[in-house]
Amino acid sequence: MIVDTIYEDPRWEDAGLAALAECALDAMAAHLGLDPSGYELALLACDDARIAALNGNFRDKPRPTNVLSWPEEDRSPETPGAVPERPDPGSAEDPAYLGDIAIAYDTCAREAMAQGKPFPAHVMHLVVHGALHLLGYDHVRDADATLMERVEAEILGKLGLPDPYRE
Repeated sequence: MIVDTIYEDPRWEDAGLAALAECALDAMAAHLGLDPSGYELALLACDDARIAALNGNFRDKPRPTNVLSWPEEDRSPETPGAVPERPDPGSAEDPAYLGDIAIAYDTCAREAMAQGKPFPAHVMHLVVHGALHLLGYDHVRDADATLMERVEAEILGKLGLPDPYRE
């Protein structure tokens, strides 16, 4: 998957976010049967202050969160627990744009420490989580949350990472 990473917080560069995101997104694409060269997204690597502002502006929740996503188009299914519509693939020359993700260093680090998880594993989980939102997965309804969590766990399992919902 083609990722345009925008670093607002240099700690993300030191943490190797671009490599972690590439690994996580390639695993997601393979799991979903998508050609990674046909899709593109933007990843904003920010801090808690920036994500709190974004969360306030777009969700009316002016507090930090770990990850936010803005899909280019709505692919959410009408039936709870149904698999979202697969996006039309682009090409390596003209990839389909999926949308934007923002990820906050401070919250990710705090959550990883509190949950006793390695920081890179938690980051890869959140990148997959955010990208699945771009693809139409959601967790508002229970059936949708069950589906999304299962898909996340399957993808992370292929990376050798534990199920983040069963720890």
